Amino acid sequence: MSSIREMTMSSATSPLRSRWAALIVLSTAMLMTILDGSIVTVAMPSIQSDLGFSPAGLSWVVNAYLIPLGGLLLLAGRLGDLVGRKSLFLAGNIVFTAASVLAGAATTPGLLIAARLLQGVGSALSSAVVLGIIVTLFTDPRERTRALGVFAFTGAAGASLGQVLGGVLTDALNWHWIFLINLPIGAAVIAFALPALPRERGLGLRSGADLVGTLLVTSGLMLGIYAIVKVERYGWLSGRTLTLGAVSLVLLAGFVVRQATARNPLMPLRILRSRNVAGAYLVQLLTLSAMFSFQVIVALYMQRVLGYNALETGLAMLPAAAAIGAVSLLVSARLSQRFGERAVLLAGLVLLAAGMAWLTRVPVDAGYVTDLLPAMILVAGTGLVLPPLTGLGMSGARPEDAGVASGLFNTVQQVGMALGVAVLTTLAAARTDDLRGSGRGEAEALTSGYHLAFAISTGLLAAALVVALLVLRRPAPAPDGVAQDSDAPVHATV
Repeated sequence: MSSIREMTMSSATSPLRSRWAALIVLSTAMLMTILDGSIVTVAMPSIQSDLGFSPAGLSWVVNAYLIPLGGLLLLAGRLGDLVGRKSLFLAGNIVFTAASVLAGAATTPGLLIAARLLQGVGSALSSAVVLGIIVTLFTDPRERTRALGVFAFTGAAGASLGQVLGGVLTDALNWHWIFLINLPIGAAVIAFALPALPRERGLGLRSGADLVGTLLVTSGLMLGIYAIVKVERYGWLSGRTLTLGAVSLVLLAGFVVRQATARNPLMPLRILRSRNVAGAYLVQLLTLSAMFSFQVIVALYMQRVLGYNALETGLAMLPAAAAIGAVSLLVSARLSQRFGERAVLLAGLVLLAAGMAWLTRVPVDAGYVTDLLPAMILVAGTGLVLPPLTGLGMSGARPEDAGVASGLFNTVQQVGMALGVAVLTTLAAARTDDLRGSGRGEAEALTSGYHLAFAISTGLLAAALVVALLVLRRPAPAPDGVAQDSDAPVHATV
């Protein structure tokens, strides 16, 4: 406990320039991780033809990365608290960078899948502790809001730039470079992280080495994510999907029971005691289920209905990334300071719901400026949603729990994205198949399926808005150094 407090206090009193240097390092690492989740999708046809993947095997180029990433985030976050968040961040980036080189040099399907698996492990180790480091570095509410705006911009930019960069590298060079580009970036992150990130000793493994809880949560999350990513092949009501889902839920329920009774729990349940924290997790799950699906489905619509190629699709998505970046960096922090995080979050959700509702009317022969660009601009609401949502989600983290809170926040994010894509793409495909069977044209059937997906996304965002209105509350003003919530957040503890 004392070592964590010493680290947090020294971080709070370190020069502003050094804290922002650390934020740049952390954001660059997250950008690399998020890019790697989307950059590979553009190069999939080239990878299949070059290495001889079967259609079923090709999906594992993505799944082998997503399953360990989502399954290990919570465990990695707690390990950061125990052994030191800086140490785990460096270890994760070393593993990720080395695995990227292995993936870029792959000559067989098995070697590429193994490299992607290692990339997922490295990404989980590094990304799980990023938010924990940020909230202990930026303890002033105004500085933290700005820092979280930068972090939110990184996520939005990485998701959009991945498709553009993947298309450019694959067309100009070859698919190997979508992985090899991580080598100079990863080396730079490691080199600059050594002096930029604060040193810490951690609590020690004895303070939270819950082996039973570790096995329960890791196996439960990995099994659940595996069931989700295979839904497209087996269906939601298949015996395989239902069995895997049920076993996953039983394992996760056992984990919660274990954490309530364990002497040194892996995830102290006090993290979820705050109404704002629990509400923020639920809002995040609903919002990211809708918005990550938007990125996937609108890309499918532009390619399969409008005939855009991969590079044109990525460029068409750039206005959304630019709008999100401008709002995250220039507007969100100021509005949060003036009106409060809850009010800004509500405004952002309204904009996002309007954008998804707009897309429910796109025609088969849509014009980009008249039919798609308005939705890309309304998606700027993401820049109003993510920073305050992150702040609320981390508001209950004590210094000794910042890593596991960061891991939990990112776990909810990954599950929301995987679940949203699996549900909405499956429903859209089912609607399309029904219309094809009734004699509708290909483009019309596809567009109708995507309309259904956008309508469901609108409903998810409306549900997120209702939860935010009913559950989240604006913290009451408190003197400096006094917690605004019963969970004693990091800045209050300091």
